[in-house]
Amino acid sequence: MKIPEPASATSILVSAVDEGRTRAKQEARAQRRERMALLLRKPSFLIGSTISLFWLVCAVFGTVIAPQDPFVQNPVDKLQEPSWKHWFGTDNLGRDVFSRVIVGARLIVIVALGATIIAAILGTILGLVAGYYKGMVDEVIMRTADVFMAIPTIVLALLITSSVNSKSMFIVMFIIALVFTPVIARTVRASALGETELDYVAAARLRTEKTPHIQFKEVLPNILPSLLVEFTVRLGYAIFAIATLSFLGAGASPESPDWGTQVATHRNFLNGLNWSATVFPALAIATLSIGVNLLQDAVTEAFDR
Repeated sequence: MKIPEPASATSILVSAVDEGRTRAKQEARAQRRERMALLLRKPSFLIGSTISLFWLVCAVFGTVIAPQDPFVQNPVDKLQEPSWKHWFGTDNLGRDVFSRVIVGARLIVIVALGATIIAAILGTILGLVAGYYKGMVDEVIMRTADVFMAIPTIVLALLITSSVNSKSMFIVMFIIALVFTPVIARTVRASALGETELDYVAAARLRTEKTPHIQFKEVLPNILPSLLVEFTVRLGYAIFAIATLSFLGAGASPESPDWGTQVATHRNFLNGLNWSATVFPALAIATLSIGVNLLQDAVTEAFDR
């Protein structure tokens, strides 16, 4: 009868750590469910998500919702005050302001979301790499990030858009993503540094798991709350940055229904009767920003504890 060989110290350690890892995962899932339930009960989350969802629907279905063509000019009806025919009045070219506000949501919402998502993906990858490898890799990534973080978003965007002589909002989207990537990378890196010192990462290394598996399957799920908080923060900043750039004439053409462009074009009419062409796009920017900030506050209270 063959006597089984005693288990090695390494296998015993891996087995014990795996059991602890399984329990830790179960506790983490329970904690995430508890925090999500808490988030869904917060009034700030409900109000913020309602406002944000409204503008997201306008961004996707704006051309269907808008009662009139936002680009059709009617000089006879120019500079009209709000009425039953034109709920938000008309601008200096006779275009319906309400339709332009609804359709204009597409530019700011889509570009802000796109820039934040791109920055989150790139920042997560860089942050995980820096936090996992540490040493020289960490130094190179973080010092490069410091260089980009030292340049103000608006200044960098104006320099790039003027140098390429383009009015494309996609360029603005990638510029904002480029500026936000180092900030998100720093947040992810700070969270990853603590996670890589825990036993479950050591057990994964003992099992000779591949590095991408450890980074994205083991570490990433445990730092998602911090990443979610940072995502909502950057989204709020992106909205203000895009509106500011449009106001300054970078990224959007003068005929665009973009909110910042509308405010910039009609701000000189505020002293006259045509206040609506400036006030309503500005209120749209304000309500979207408030909605995202309420979401940010709720997510921060629920997850960043």
